[in-house]
Amino acid sequence: MKLLSKKNVLITGGSRGIGKGIVSSFINQGANVAFTYSSSSSLADEIVNNLNSSENKCKSYQSDASVLLDCEKLVDNVLNDFGSIDVLINNAGITIDNLLMRMSEDDFQKVIKINLNSVFNMTKACLRHFLKNKCGSIINMSSVVGIKGNAGQSNYSASKSGIIGFSKSIALELGSRNIRCNVIAPGFIVTEMTDKLSESVTEDWVKNIPLRRSGNPDDVANVCVFLASDLSTYITGQVINVDGGLLT
Repeated sequence: MKLLSKKNVLITGGSRGIGKGIVSSFINQGANVAFTYSSSSSLADEIVNNLNSSENKCKSYQSDASVLLDCEKLVDNVLNDFGSIDVLINNAGITIDNLLMRMSEDDFQKVIKINLNSVFNMTKACLRHFLKNKCGSIINMSSVVGIKGNAGQSNYSASKSGIIGFSKSIALELGSRNIRCNVIAPGFIVTEMTDKLSESVTEDWVKNIPLRRSGNPDDVANVCVFLASDLSTYITGQVINVDGGLLT
């Protein structure tokens, strides 16, 4: 039997990068997947066309996770279409990098709103359903930058660090109701977001990774599968680094 057979999963930011890899891996493991996108409808449609089948349902929803009302409407729609939500993966996020001296207040607030507020919004929107079912797995996507910081990414680092604190608190609050909350902290993962980096910057990252390679979305998706599956029912409040040993 596949690891996620019969599970219904909601993923934010699933049309590209790590999110796209998670959607594909979860379908391959037998899950039914609802995922969101912000503006790339053509990419979302392509994923649905490739993955939706009579065995495994895959459907996309345009939604802004930084707005609580949008999240509440999204959850209502997903419950109507899928019947239940077993797993929530908060993956949506952006970067607006700059040195603090040049960073505007708007650039700081925008990253916090989309990266951190969205985690609160989606968790809040799903909470009543999880409590009713007395089970649920919440997986929040942080970053190694949320653990160690990074020059030029104070806004991004603050948002990803906040996700860790939020998740640990939720794990403590909801553990008695059989609702788990864990964090994945990816390292240098090759996606569309990293394509704009110069070759020298990429080489600098890779040479500091003990495994001497960058990661790919499947590396992160595989850990998501584990945390969403019944193999991890005694794991909550944890931060798992998927970084090739970068923070070792």
